[in-house]
Amino acid sequence: MRARDLAVLLSVILIVIMLIIPLPPAMLDFLIITNISLAILIILVAMNTKEPLQFSIFPTLLLLVTLFRLGLNVSTTRSILGNGEAGNVIDTFGNFVIGGNPLVGFVVFLILIIIQFIVITKGAERVSEVGARFTLDAMPGKQMSIDADLNAGMISDIEAKERREKIEKEADFYGAMDGASKFVKGDAIAGIVIVIINIIFGLVIGMMQMGMSLSDSANHFTLLTVGDGLVSQIPALIISTATGIIVTRAASDGNLGQDITKQLLAYPKMLYVASGTILALGLLTPISLIVTSIIAGVLAFGGYHLSQGEQKQLAEEEKEEASDESEDLKSPESVVNLLQIDPIEFEFGYGLIPLADTNQGGDLLDRVVMIRRQMALELGMVVPVIRIRDNIQLQPNEYTIKIKGNEVAKGELLLDHYMAMSPGVEDESVVGIETVEPAFGLPALWISEEMKEQAELSGYTVVDPPSVVSTHLTEVIKRHAHELIGRQETKQLVDHLKEAYPALVEEVTNTLSIGEIQKVLTNLLKEHISIRNLPTIFETIADYGQMTKDMDLLTEYVRQSLSRQISKQFAQQGEPLYVVTLSGMVEKMIADGVQQTEHGNFVSIDPDQSQKIIEAAAQEADRLSQMGQPPVILCSPAVRMYVRQLLERYLPQVPILSYNELEANVEVQSVGVVNPS
Repeated sequence: MRARDLAVLLSVILIVIMLIIPLPPAMLDFLIITNISLAILIILVAMNTKEPLQFSIFPTLLLLVTLFRLGLNVSTTRSILGNGEAGNVIDTFGNFVIGGNPLVGFVVFLILIIIQFIVITKGAERVSEVGARFTLDAMPGKQMSIDADLNAGMISDIEAKERREKIEKEADFYGAMDGASKFVKGDAIAGIVIVIINIIFGLVIGMMQMGMSLSDSANHFTLLTVGDGLVSQIPALIISTATGIIVTRAASDGNLGQDITKQLLAYPKMLYVASGTILALGLLTPISLIVTSIIAGVLAFGGYHLSQGEQKQLAEEEKEEASDESEDLKSPESVVNLLQIDPIEFEFGYGLIPLADTNQGGDLLDRVVMIRRQMALELGMVVPVIRIRDNIQLQPNEYTIKIKGNEVAKGELLLDHYMAMSPGVEDESVVGIETVEPAFGLPALWISEEMKEQAELSGYTVVDPPSVVSTHLTEVIKRHAHELIGRQETKQLVDHLKEAYPALVEEVTNTLSIGEIQKVLTNLLKEHISIRNLPTIFETIADYGQMTKDMDLLTEYVRQSLSRQISKQFAQQGEPLYVVTLSGMVEKMIADGVQQTEHGNFVSIDPDQSQKIIEAAAQEADRLSQMGQPPVILCSPAVRMYVRQLLERYLPQVPILSYNELEANVEVQSVGVVNPS
């Protein structure tokens, strides 16, 4: 055990000993001086802390110091009443500090008690109580602010974790201070009671046991009692002041000394006003002109000195700023920083600033946090931080979405309107500005708030502008998810999986590189298949990874292992899955057109035939959509990935499934066949 830990333990044991065993006066002198030293040290540390958490042990320390002081009170009371003496320190305070006058000492003691109990302790207790309550009430808002800063890229994950820990510690600290301030209040009450007991019983013991007269007994024991009270209450007053300093340090960048001098002397001209006021008091009242002139002169000199220093500092700062700007423009780092490209950017015109401004009721940052959580649940990937910024080059109500620096979607919002989408039957009474819903390209209307109720009664789907833009952003992320998962993101997913499945991850990474694993995950996300079930994906990769180095073929094996997930994604529970199938002739044509190369397999068929297949597939998919069913193309496992290669450029949103990717309990109904004539 280290010496510091041992010293703390021995100190606690000493407090217990003080309560039980009588101590000699010399020992009491040593402990009383130690108590005063501790109080001075605590208030100096409290004054030099920049924020309350730097002195987080203060609530516990306050309890121990209060207990130590009460133990001293017990020991000194035992010595005063038992022996008629309590050491040199108490005797000095009783005679020298208060001039040997018990009545004066008692009045001084009462004043100290009143200052401590009513002014400082009461105020510190109230501040602690309010601080604890407001800290707890502000926790949800602070957490949301951290999430918003993290999502906007202003802080890193590590900084966000540190801020969250700091918020939790602040709540614990102020809660502890709320309780610890009660110790100080109780200590003040105990001090009053102890003094009254000492005086009363001192008179009785002096007269009945020591044979003193009433005046001698009163003089002797009152001096000792008041001296003891002063010895204990002066450190108690210092500790109470330290408590008040700690709990009132709400917002600060430096220690108490820096804050007082910096803020109190922040306006040098006010020192001139104070100087003139003091000088006027000396001239217009009987107050001594000598005293007021000295103070007024000091204030005037201080104001002049601070004004000169302020002007010099401003000149130096302007010079440094100019120098820094010049150096920044010349430094290679200023160019290197321009090369950084954000994975996802959301830019908007100045008319849409209220969307992101929380002071104007905007909740876009909170919605973006929810979008990232939704993508983690739906797709199984961590969406990178979405950079949100305004762009004066855009139209006021326009916004754009960029993926890796390239614009992939754009839209326009009217903040004082609602978007209404028709249920299929137009209602002429619902009027508005014609537009297109940006996420799915559906015809819609921008309607006023007065028209909202009428539109809802007519069956229209009515959404507010923030919901429009968040839906659009969600769909864009889903559509481009495969572009957002690179080797670094794949490595993060692998490391996370390794915590729960170390053997599985080790086997896969010994066979395949991170880049090859990323290719499989990209293929799945490209066809909107969630990669959240990483254990199953890795189990399949471990089974077939040694058999083939064709990542497209390996993806097909993974898709078949995810058949339950794929079936649930495309087939409604208890309802048949309506699909379009390929004719045997088309499947044979595609299978015969497969070309094998060292860089992978691809399909190569006659351009006229491929065009006919694409047109026939598009017609059947449109017919299925007109029936109110989402279009799905079903084919044999051997040609599925080649059909996808053929159709993905023209029908990117139409899922193409194989028979092996559907569970046996899924009822499949073919409503069309791709059979070009």
